[in-house]
Amino acid sequence: MVDMSMWIVLGTAIFLSTMILYRKRFRLRSLQRSTLPLGTLGWPFIGETIEFVSCAYSDRPETFMDKRCRIYGKVFKSHIFGSPTIVSTDAEVSKFALQSDAKTFVPSYPKSLTELMGESSILLINGSLQRKIHGLIGAFFKSPHLKAQITKDMHKYVQESMETWKDDHPIYVQDEAKNIAFQVLVKALISLDPGEEMELLKKQFQEFISGLMSLPINIPGTQLYRSLKAKKKVAKLVQNIIQARRKNGISARVPKDVLDVLLNDSSEQLTDDLLADNIIDMMIPGEDSVPVLMTLAVKYLSDCPSALQQLTEENLELKKLKAQLGQPLCWSDYLSLPFTQTVITETLRMGNIIIGVMRKAMKDVEIKGYLIPKGWCFFAYFRSIHLDENHYDWPYKFNPWRWQVFSDGFNLGGRTGQRHEHYL
Repeated sequence: MVDMSMWIVLGTAIFLSTMILYRKRFRLRSLQRSTLPLGTLGWPFIGETIEFVSCAYSDRPETFMDKRCRIYGKVFKSHIFGSPTIVSTDAEVSKFALQSDAKTFVPSYPKSLTELMGESSILLINGSLQRKIHGLIGAFFKSPHLKAQITKDMHKYVQESMETWKDDHPIYVQDEAKNIAFQVLVKALISLDPGEEMELLKKQFQEFISGLMSLPINIPGTQLYRSLKAKKKVAKLVQNIIQARRKNGISARVPKDVLDVLLNDSSEQLTDDLLADNIIDMMIPGEDSVPVLMTLAVKYLSDCPSALQQLTEENLELKKLKAQLGQPLCWSDYLSLPFTQTVITETLRMGNIIIGVMRKAMKDVEIKGYLIPKGWCFFAYFRSIHLDENHYDWPYKFNPWRWQVFSDGFNLGGRTGQRHEHYL
């Protein structure tokens, strides 16, 4: 009986071992049919992060990608922000990855960013809580009340800024744009007006945001360490405002800002820490993407006098019409400015405010013969696509007319005479 049991155990072990070996061999064969993209993982731990970040802050951020594309092709391997990464500058490969479901790819972020944002960030939470916050904030951002307030505040802060300009002093456009955009956004989020608190918030927020693209090393002297300290100071300021609102009681009136909207919800999940983290997250466009876009628009228009003239004429015509009607500017007025919209779109294409999107592979994935191993990051790099001469005629030339829609409904955003499909 003992011998029989021994043979059963032995037979079972041999069978299971054979199955495991077969599966591994089958997996190896399947992976051999696709290949890991060419490239280099760079230095141990830091990989190629330093070179990537250095290029990102230069006047030609795409040089990091262009250099590797020439050597390895449009899809290559690298190691950035602490993770082995497959980088794609190929529109078809990027589109496949970004349209895949959560069983294949999930959102991923640099380690420095996740540490700075915190576990309560809307970027990192998921499920019903994420849907609740998205729903509450999304509905408020679409409200006529907020649109009217932002339009009014933008007009006010631009006028106040221009009144300080002098002919014999240089105007730093990006600094002015940051000041205006940050004040408008913070007012919409927590109703904080310009003053001492606003200046303190701005100073600490600038230190915090500097660490979003940094080496994931949190020791004294590093940018991540300084940014985390600044984040605590910003969070304390926002939490003080939250606690003051709670102490004064939540009224049933129309919410005046995003914080009112979140505080009016009775869910116990919306803790003060979570509210502060998400309010801080939403300040980022006011310090980063929006001011950069505004600055680039001024730069591109300065380099293209004909576009500047057409945009000026279009906006002066609107101003004249509003004066005749005795009406102030309103949010929906941009709909009557078609050329202005093409200027914005072309600035977005050339400026590439969002340079790319990261995903994490949940299993081995093959796209166009390239292997993306399970656990690796996938980085869809938009800038190279938006500046690819295969997609755009004269991609480095500012040409807002390329986006004009003609009578047949076609949009000539891509190469002349083709329907544009590549703008991501």
